[in-house]
Amino acid sequence: MRKSLLAILAIAGSMGGVAFAADREVKTEDRLEASTDTMRNMMMASDKGIPQGLLDKAKCIVVIPGMKKAGFIFGAKYGRGFAACRRNGGTTWSAPAGVAVEGGSVGFQIGLSETDIILLVMNDGGMKHLLSDKFTIGGDASAAAGPLGREATAQTDAMMHAEMLSYSRSRGVFAGISLDGATLRPDNDTNHELYGHDATSREILTGDFKTPAIAAPFEHALHRDSPERTR
Repeated sequence: MRKSLLAILAIAGSMGGVAFAADREVKTEDRLEASTDTMRNMMMASDKGIPQGLLDKAKCIVVIPGMKKAGFIFGAKYGRGFAACRRNGGTTWSAPAGVAVEGGSVGFQIGLSETDIILLVMNDGGMKHLLSDKFTIGGDASAAAGPLGREATAQTDAMMHAEMLSYSRSRGVFAGISLDGATLRPDNDTNHELYGHDATSREILTGDFKTPAIAAPFEHALHRDSPERTR
């Protein structure tokens, strides 16, 4: 019995390691495309999507397509994606900055899964954490599972105290999700690849960086639901 359990743990661990290693090898252009698709799908999901009012008020957005989760009893999470923040009084969005999410969890779990994640940063406190070198969701920055539906005003009011609201899509099902304990940090390798030189997430998200051509669809998806574009 003990040998069988150890064998299962070893297999689960190796499966997770392979999945995470494979995710690290995904090309930046492919992650940008996946992030763009995630935004479009989760923002345009009619009455099951992210409330428009929250999108309009968000200071920043973080998109993690296909975040991996693997494990047996002791699990792990890993994903890479992109963040953007509003500039010029909210009239434009910054160029995208690469980010990575990592974290562990304990509980009854087995196998592998992939989940698309969107984080809405709702206030200056949350933005300050996003611009830092690294922070823990639910620890350093308060977070809550975001309400769904374009008319979710009652739930929206109740959750406005959170610095961040989190959403997920797994196998086509949309939901709020708790990411407590996960760590979010800059993805410096991706930033270097995108801009051709070393650049911090703070510099990209608050500066006047030109959006690279391969990130243009990502930028267009951000502006699609922006209230300034409909005026």
